[in-house]
Amino acid sequence: MFDQGIGDLFVGRIAGNFAADYMIGSFEFAHKLAGARVLAVVGHSSCGAVKGACDGAKLGNLTHTLAQLSPALDAVAASVQPRNAKNPDFVQNVADANVRLTVDRVLAKSEVLRDMVKSGDLGVIGGMYDFSTGKVTFYADTAHGLKMPK
Repeated sequence: MFDQGIGDLFVGRIAGNFAADYMIGSFEFAHKLAGARVLAVVGHSSCGAVKGACDGAKLGNLTHTLAQLSPALDAVAASVQPRNAKNPDFVQNVADANVRLTVDRVLAKSEVLRDMVKSGDLGVIGGMYDFSTGKVTFYADTAHGLKMPK
């Protein structure tokens, strides 16, 4: 996706792409101690975890995982109907909202990362990987400490 080799990226992954405290701690390590200069929160099209959250899926520990996506579900306008995984527009709107909310949460929960952005040592951005095109679209409204190309 980013045309990088082994060891070039520090990657943290979790189903649903949300920022749990332990993930934020990993980001602090990657950026403050290991020297990574950009934190990209990247969701993807047709996300199965997002679809599960859209349908209110319940399954063991996955139930708690999917509950973390509730703020993204709530962020999508009520006019987007039907509000389930059979509506690809709703699923994508939830995925988009989740990326934006995750960027916000990371910066709200981490003084370390906020300070790095303020000092110019870190750039943060959110985006979406499209499986059908293989391209990532970055959201200018999520850019912190980065200049977006025009």
